[in-house]
Amino acid sequence: MKALIQRVRHASVTVDDRETGAIDHGLLALIGVEQEDDEQSVERLLHKLLHYRVFSDRDGKMNLNLQQAEGGLLLVSQFTLAADTRKGLRPSFSSAAPPAVGQRLFDALVERARAAWPRVATGEFGADMQVALVNDGPVTFLLEG
Repeated sequence: MKALIQRVRHASVTVDDRETGAIDHGLLALIGVEQEDDEQSVERLLHKLLHYRVFSDRDGKMNLNLQQAEGGLLLVSQFTLAADTRKGLRPSFSSAAPPAVGQRLFDALVERARAAWPRVATGEFGADMQVALVNDGPVTFLLEG
């Protein structure tokens, strides 16, 4: 599993003019599921999402994780993160998990995240979503679980 995380001051996701999720201060995580991913991938990625230190401490150093910073977590499925872009000028999605597997693992990530942290919001798997954010920093990292 991959997560493109962005530290945000605000982020929201909308489907058909309906806001499905929003957070203030926290992390927007775009989630890509690949063929070899499984339940252990979900656990590893969730641990990183909750514990990766990208928030500033009193000295301005990135020493605090999401929970220490009391931030929100907005999880958005992002099929295109699984693309292979090494060859040519068109992405290949051969490494992406099939939609049913992707949804099952994304849903497992959401369920476990909500069990571990109260401030979790989501997009809608497989939907045409509009994501708005104010990137704080900007701070952006690609995590692999």
